[in-house]
This record gives sequence, C-alpha cells and structure tokens, in this order.
Amino acid sequence: MNYQSFQFVSHDLVPEKIREAMTDQVIFEKRPAKLPDGTMAEGLYNAWIILNNPAQYNSYTTDMVKSVILAFRAASNMRDVNAVVFTAAGDKAFCTGGNTKEYAEYYAGRPHEYRQYMRLFNDMVSAILGCDKPVVCRVNGMRIGGGQEIGMACDFSVAQDLARFGQAGPKHGSAAIGGSTDFLPVMIGCELAMNSGVLCESFTAQKAHRVGILTDIVPGLKVDGKYVANPLVETRYVTDDWGRLLHGEMKEGEALTEGKALLKRGEIDLGALDAKVDELCGKLLLTFPDCTTKSVEELRKPKLNAWNMNKENSRAWLGGNMMTEANMGFRAFNEGNREVGREVDFALLRKELAEGARWTQEFIDSMMPGVRK
Repeated sequence: MNYQSFQFVSHDLVPEKIREAMTDQVIFEKRPAKLPDGTMAEGLYNAWIILNNPAQYNSYTTDMVKSVILAFRAASNMRDVNAVVFTAAGDKAFCTGGNTKEYAEYYAGRPHEYRQYMRLFNDMVSAILGCDKPVVCRVNGMRIGGGQEIGMACDFSVAQDLARFGQAGPKHGSAAIGGSTDFLPVMIGCELAMNSGVLCESFTAQKAHRVGILTDIVPGLKVDGKYVANPLVETRYVTDDWGRLLHGEMKEGEALTEGKALLKRGEIDLGALDAKVDELCGKLLLTFPDCTTKSVEELRKPKLNAWNMNKENSRAWLGGNMMTEANMGFRAFNEGNREVGREVDFALLRKELAEGARWTQEFIDSMMPGVRK
C-alpha cells in the first residue's frame, strides 16, 4: 500500500547530520534485515552501532559515549529498524571499558569532572536498557570491565568462542558499579558474581554461555580452512577429582601448549558470528513488533530496577574515588608496561595505608609501577 503522503514527526534529540558528525569512532549503519532463511526482508533493517577504536581495544572515550547515546536513541526511533546490533571493529575486543589513557591523563584527580563523565556513562547504559528495539551484543572479542557492563545491558549476546569476559575494577582502582554489580547477581547468581566483580578473574565464552550471560557461541578460529573450537579451552563435560565441572575452563600443561600451537596456525574468521547474529535478528523479525517490545521491556526489569536504584549513588562514589585509588590505579595502568607491570604493589599499598599514609600526590607517584624496587 502507498503511504507516501503521510508525514512523520521526528523524535530524535538532534538532527542526523549532527549525530553523524560527533565522532568517527562510533559507526552507525542501517543494514538490510534478513529472514531466518537468509532472504532479504524488503524495506526493513537492523541498526548496527559499532565501536571503532580497535587500537585501544575499543575502549570508549567521552566523545564515543556521547555518540553511543545518540545512536541508540536514533535506532530506537527508526520505524523501519527491526533490531539493534551493538558491536565493535576488529576481532580482538568488543570493548575493554573506559579509555584508561583519558582516565589517567584527564580524569584522575578531578572528581567533579569524572562525576560529569559518569552522568554520560549512566545515560549510555540507560539508552541501551531503554531502547524500543531488541538489542543484540555481537561479541567479536574480549568483553572486559565497562565493556562487560554495556554488553550485559543488551538483551541478547552472541560471541565468537575466543572471547573472554570479566571485570577489572578492584585491580585497577575502581569498582564494577557501572552495571556489573547490578546485573551479575541477577544473571549468574551471587557467588559467581562475587568471584567476577571482586577477584576480577576472567572466564571463557564457553563458561559465559554455561552460566547464562550469552545466548549463543560460535567458533571464531579457522585452521586449514575449517572452523575449530577454541583450542585453549576444555569443551568436554568432564569433572576433576573434586567433582568440579571443567567444561569451559582453560586447559593446562601440555594440552594448553598444543592448543596455543594450533591457535597460532589458524586465522580469525567472524563469518559464523555474523551469520548467527543475522539468524537471531531474523527470528526477532518474525514476531509482532509491539508484543516483542513489551516482552523485552518486562524481561529487562530485574536489571533495570537494580540499575536505577543504584546508578546515582554509584556515580557519586566513582567521582570521589578519582582522588584516591582510581587516581593511582588508572595512572599505574597507563604509565606501566610489560616489563614493570600495570598494577601497583597491593601489599605495600595496604601496609602503608595501615601505617597512616595520606593520599598525597607524592604518595600516588611513589606507587607507580617500577618506582620502588
């Protein structure tokens, strides 16, 4: 039918040209939507929002956060968009969180500035949780720290099986209160959430799928032209002498060495990941749009309620923390290297604080990696 005479009202916050001019580090594309059998759905699209900072593992700068907010708002309003795919450039990382160089060089020691930045970050998470379209996180590589948080804010996640997942906060001067402390207990349970959020031990895509933060995983490595499962990971359902399930855990010893050799022989190919994302978006297309939106909104509520309850006081705490541990931790990561490390001497730090050390600039400088022998 012909509805061309009908004139739509724009509900976008800013004109499209302004949104596109924000930054080239966030790419916004409308890609033709496909049905599950691979045929094109004429006149329908999926919106792809792509973090484009691969040189820094797709960590987001302040300008990138602004662009992501505007991109999600725009995608939410687009009448011909079926679903939103949130992903990133390259095959190394979906996102490793905030840009630590910017944190160390601008925000460290400036709590009011960081508090304003966290307003933007909060709005980015809320834009994902409030999108009128289902949001699929295409996990093309590691999803760590704030990257894990914005990824878990999505409704579905599909990963290539070389990806790793986890938090980094207490190791680098922060706390995972940009969403993970809200989402993880809801999604995987309190004990596993504690392990991830406090100990910062990352886990494999296989384990992420098993514990419930991935919809699906696909192989990402081709050897001799054929896909193979991640060779570094135990993929059989076996238990050790203590009865622990080893599926999805890293291999050890000779098996790990052999896996690394096989990984080195292969090449990364994300074709299977793209096909799986298209298939999922196609399944979403074959539903009533309003019923889908309502179902998504209701199923988001456990995450959304926890997020809304905590986000503002978390923002305040994170701002103040930029004077102390974040000031030290982000600088250590930014100024360190492989030789001296990127973390402070935690035992020495705790000892000196217990003896009455003050958070002076001299104290922070003295804790940088490599300063003390």
